[in-house]
Amino acid sequence: MAASSGPRPDVVVIGAGVVGLSAALALQAEGLAVAVLDREGPAAGASAGNAGAFAFTDILPLASPGILKKAPRWLLDPLGPLSVPPAYALRIAPWMLRFWRACAPARVEASTAAQTALMDLSKAELEPFLAATGTAGMLRREGNLQVYESEAEFAGSLPGWAARERHGIDFRHMGPAEMAQIQPGLSPRFTHGTFTPGWFSIADPKDYVLALADRFRAGGGRIERGEARALRPLAEGVEIATAEGPRPAGRVVVAAGAFSHRLSETLGERVPLETERGYNTTLPAGAFDLRTQVTFGGHGFVVTRLSSGLRVGGAVELGGLDLPPNFRRSEAMLRKAAEFLPGLRTEGGRPWMGFRPSLPDSLPAIGPSRASPRIVYAFGHGHLGLTQSAGTARLVADLVTGRAPAIDLSPFSPQRFA
Repeated sequence: MAASSGPRPDVVVIGAGVVGLSAALALQAEGLAVAVLDREGPAAGASAGNAGAFAFTDILPLASPGILKKAPRWLLDPLGPLSVPPAYALRIAPWMLRFWRACAPARVEASTAAQTALMDLSKAELEPFLAATGTAGMLRREGNLQVYESEAEFAGSLPGWAARERHGIDFRHMGPAEMAQIQPGLSPRFTHGTFTPGWFSIADPKDYVLALADRFRAGGGRIERGEARALRPLAEGVEIATAEGPRPAGRVVVAAGAFSHRLSETLGERVPLETERGYNTTLPAGAFDLRTQVTFGGHGFVVTRLSSGLRVGGAVELGGLDLPPNFRRSEAMLRKAAEFLPGLRTEGGRPWMGFRPSLPDSLPAIGPSRASPRIVYAFGHGHLGLTQSAGTARLVADLVTGRAPAIDLSPFSPQRFA
């Protein structure tokens, strides 16, 4: 459906990814008339091609002293876990400076505490949300196995596990024999592993988001195709500028992923949102007997079993929204996966690239716009959009209805970089 100028809804959510649709459903459950506006339609972006994980144990920010140690080595490899295309290096320099500042130990500690609070809320909200939306049957509880290639690599991970232990996260370290019981077929190059049983996943992220869209429509919600180009606060609402003309709304939630900062800029707010371009290849079902999600942290990618196949992907390419995809990155991860999982059948794969919206301190922007309390931001979740979608939906509903938010939102303030 194209963008419409029908009856003014109470709320228009801009963005039909997992965060936007989750928020729309939470607002609909409050009795509000809600419409969703998206430039391409439901599940068209990163919500379709992610690894399908609810990574509630992933509380440590990407911005950390550990990443500063690895980054120089990784950046030398244009197909490695972290890369910046030369054509984009100058443009991203201010963001990288903010990222470097966010790696200070005190700021990492604060970010970890904030991330933990959002993770705890998201985990608490997830199963009730799945039950309410009829998607509980899509949840899987298969855990995650992080593997290491040496004693030194394993030792380097221990401070991070100690931080998780302080926050009550369950895990256990293991050697090759126990790893093989959880996931047979690993290369013997992996000498240590850590298993986190509290790592959930969804059968297929695209199917999940499309199911949320169906549920939203069944509840009377409208999903409209159209590109929101600007926002203008009014005395009693918000006007959304689109190619088809102005679109009225009582309130607006900006959950447009990697494109969200373009809307905040029309309100005079510059939020330093960048794009983690994620790559993957989805192999046919049966390509390998995968029993848990496996994370190859030293190489920046994961292998996940989905109902649609076996997905090999991850890594971070900080290259913005306009550069063409570099699918050699997908091919490089697939070659490594074949080495790490002998017996993996790599033929018949479908490559993909998507935009993950990322802020320098690894925390999303959740809160009202400075321009108007009728505009709420909910974007910048990086690779944790699916993980934090139910918790973010709860917080958006709190903000729109005027309730006290379920957690302290000051660490997530969209204005914290001003």
